[in-house]
Amino acid sequence: MNKVHFFLLLTALFFISCKNKGDDANEKTTGDINTISVLIDDQLWKGEIGDTIRNKFASSVIGLPQEEPQFTINQYPIKFLEGYVVNSRNSIVIKKAAASEFEIKKNEFATPQNIFYISGRNTYEILDVIDKHAAEIIKLMRETEIVENQRVIDTSIIKSDRIKKKFKIDINIPKGYNSVLSRKKFMWYKKEITGGSTSILIYQIPIQNIESSYKSSLIKNIIRTRDSIGALYIHGTERYSKMITEQAYAPYFMKTKLAKRTAFETKGTWEMKNDFMSGPFINYCIKDYRNRRIVVLEGFCYAPSMKKRDLMFELEAIIKSVKFIKK
Repeated sequence: MNKVHFFLLLTALFFISCKNKGDDANEKTTGDINTISVLIDDQLWKGEIGDTIRNKFASSVIGLPQEEPQFTINQYPIKFLEGYVVNSRNSIVIKKAAASEFEIKKNEFATPQNIFYISGRNTYEILDVIDKHAAEIIKLMRETEIVENQRVIDTSIIKSDRIKKKFKIDINIPKGYNSVLSRKKFMWYKKEITGGSTSILIYQIPIQNIESSYKSSLIKNIIRTRDSIGALYIHGTERYSKMITEQAYAPYFMKTKLAKRTAFETKGTWEMKNDFMSGPFINYCIKDYRNRRIVVLEGFCYAPSMKKRDLMFELEAIIKSVKFIKK
């Protein structure tokens, strides 16, 4: 074989290799929502590093009535690296190496995909890397899971002109949710599931109902508003029953951004006064300064015999699909 033919052969192999890698990157990831593959040797997993991974990434979800892990962790020995990383959306690869390093590779083998490579010369260095980057890792994984959940939802959404006309917003409500109550500034969508239901509430209120000159009053105003909505529209089977925010536990509250607008996120548990129903809720109050209003999007579920993490995560993904319609 002469040099020209040899060069052409190498060039062809190079392009075939690049094409195959590109094909892999175009494959879709698989797996359950909120699941992580952790590639780490058993010796490290059974020690302090494994304990730290579980404490950071399998801590309890805020706002649920029972303890459930933020992520489900599947651990595999490092020798199975390629087999269990290729199709996973979120993977953490931990190993001892000559240097302390942290690297994020997105869509390396499939899409959407995050692979976090963590290494160090010893246990102390690995723990230091995990501690420094855990919040960043969790943020990226949650964002990926929200988008993936929305992708699934988007394949079977309800086209509701009533929502657009009433609230001047667009939101992806999946099929299976039915409108059970509609008023001038309020809508309730509900999906029946085995042993319970999940619900989405959409309503609007004057901006002054939430805003106050005292920041400490924000959460009180939000709770008072949602309790008044519960008294008006959300009732149980017993006479005089109504939905209220459970008073035994303080809700989780934070300022955030949603649909490019300032919003307040509240998570907690609800109960049915004068009845025996209860469950978790997630509430977003979104400021719409132009129209001097607050758009409220809330998801809640009643599923006494089921785990609720993924039910509430789906409701969060639905809410975060909201877009405001420009006039």
